[in-house]
Amino acid sequence: MTRSYRIAIDTGGTFTDLVLDDGSGQLRPFKARTTPDDPTVGILASLMRAAQGLGLELTELLERTEMLIHGTTRALNAVTTGDALARTAYLTTAGHPDILLYGEGGRTDLFDYSQPGRRAFIPRSLTFEVPERIGASGEIVTPLDETAVRRIASQLREDRVEAVGICLLWSPINDAHERRVEEILVEELGDIPITLSSRLNPTLREYRRAASTVIDASLKPLMTRYLDALRDALGERGFAGRLLVVTSAGGFQDAHVIAKSPILSIKSGPSMAPNAGAFFAALEDLSDRCLIVTDTGGTTYDVSVIVDGRVPTTRETWLGRKYISDLTGFNSVDIRSVGAGGGSIAWVDSGGVLRVGPHSAGAQPGPVAYGAGGTEPTLSDACLVLGYLDPETFLGGAMELDVPRAAEAIREKIAEPLGVSVDVAAEAIHRLATERMVEGVEEITLSQGIDTGDAVLVAGGGAGGLNAVSIASRLGVSEVLLPNAASVMSAFGALGSDLSDEFEVPWPGSSASLDLERATEVLRELRAQAQGFLDGPGADRIGERLEYIIEARYPNQIWDLELPITVSGDEPRLTAEDLERIVDGFHALHLRTFAVQDERSPIEIITWKLRASARIHDQRLVRMLQPVDGEALPSRSAYFRRTGRVDAPVRSLAAMRPGERIEGPALIELDMNTVVVDAGASAWRTEDGSLRINLEGINA
Repeated sequence: MTRSYRIAIDTGGTFTDLVLDDGSGQLRPFKARTTPDDPTVGILASLMRAAQGLGLELTELLERTEMLIHGTTRALNAVTTGDALARTAYLTTAGHPDILLYGEGGRTDLFDYSQPGRRAFIPRSLTFEVPERIGASGEIVTPLDETAVRRIASQLREDRVEAVGICLLWSPINDAHERRVEEILVEELGDIPITLSSRLNPTLREYRRAASTVIDASLKPLMTRYLDALRDALGERGFAGRLLVVTSAGGFQDAHVIAKSPILSIKSGPSMAPNAGAFFAALEDLSDRCLIVTDTGGTTYDVSVIVDGRVPTTRETWLGRKYISDLTGFNSVDIRSVGAGGGSIAWVDSGGVLRVGPHSAGAQPGPVAYGAGGTEPTLSDACLVLGYLDPETFLGGAMELDVPRAAEAIREKIAEPLGVSVDVAAEAIHRLATERMVEGVEEITLSQGIDTGDAVLVAGGGAGGLNAVSIASRLGVSEVLLPNAASVMSAFGALGSDLSDEFEVPWPGSSASLDLERATEVLRELRAQAQGFLDGPGADRIGERLEYIIEARYPNQIWDLELPITVSGDEPRLTAEDLERIVDGFHALHLRTFAVQDERSPIEIITWKLRASARIHDQRLVRMLQPVDGEALPSRSAYFRRTGRVDAPVRSLAAMRPGERIEGPALIELDMNTVVVDAGASAWRTEDGSLRINLEGINA
């Protein structure tokens, strides 16, 4: 019987990760170098390695692939660098041209006036005011001036605008004017990419709706070209299956849907690591613990926190520095990224202080040890010099590392300027990178009042094992879990995710006077939208899940909290008992989030939402990595902060028996990852082939 395959590919800043499911339950990981100029090249290279690993031709592999799920940073990179974005115009209600400039206010450094101010995503020269006005209740205050819209269209043609974002006041309540403006632009300009705020992101917050609209519009030409080119490249090599793209919200959608709404993919890659972390924690019966899920790649260190088994989401997704950069305004998995990864560059500043990051060597040229032209020492170079990485078996032997070259770069650029040995300099790089990662974890845990002492650190990413124990020790975490798919965490998470979409209706109301009949109508409107999704893209589903959610707050508060709710009946309806549970749930959520609640106060419900998920593949368990007999790996000279340089034992995780323990200092090697077990820590292999590490000996 010929097997069919499911493949997930995550294009990171340094490596392109691939995980293949052949239907047996045993997932197979592969890696290739990312090619930033044309990510398709790196994707094809990873597919070629997978084909070789299976003993197949590339065309045979792709012909037998029924589903390919792609996580990509293409949209994010375009926005943060400004490269390849379309020349985009912003159409807004007359009298409100500065919504993008004002943003949501705020400063991170209140008295530091050297910090740059905000810059609007769309300049004033491409901002156009449309004569019209709709009121807060949806009434037409000022009719749309269609003649003025046609004049604007003429100006857009003269300015050679390539995409248009339309965001008019109160359009989520009444979108008639936005739809008519779109019709006129199509009549005048033809097939120009247009994004309507009421269709894309019907939130009541004006800046967030406007920002998401223009970001989405500016990405449409780029992402359409990219996804079309990818499908063509795959199709030419035999792929006729379903091409799906990971979304920021932790699911995936068809590539043609993402091309029409590319902002959905703005945090595409990192959003899947929490799913994988939650999966592996469940295998180890750790779901009742707070999980700190990390993904250490070549460029960034991504952190998320899972409480009560629920992957958190947020609309607070800034594409750079808070307040200064742009906010997507879209619901995304709550992930904080720190500019510290295996490729983070170490340097000594003019004051003689060691720094690590935020600049990265990336995929090209990469760390010095890669021998691809890199001259600046990185965290990966430091780990190699410290003896943590085996230069001959890196990435399963796919790449040989140059130890002398890495050591010389650290000696010249770090050790000599600081007046220390190469070992001390390399350990300082490792320790400083660890501190930056710890700060990233504390930023997200402290803001939620989470006690890290009760948490489990689930460490993923190609560089996840190099300092997971050090990070956990600094945080006071007592246990670390290294999944057996740690090196390809996001790609693994994509394989276990679902086709999903989110629908929302802005309908503000107070719990003290809520119209239950109207609330029921809103819930059924959401249910009808979700059913259209389930019967359309999700028509071949083998299972489905619906989650009703509200965004609510206390009266006169500015910010909302997101609360999952339970409603009555298969055809949803809101009863008085349901509303009472909702209010009680909000009080508890507010207490957990802000350590304060007001049980006597009503709550204001701002937005009603429904998340729909369709499972379109069989849920297959991951087969346990069976222990393999083999010769013991030779010990390796490695430098540990607590012990100095010692002859450290080296074990292969695949050769360890379930339950077998190893005491630190030691090194444990996975296929594409190395775990540094510091002195005082104890590690053992689990039944499913992952690695657990106890830090009681360090934290005592």
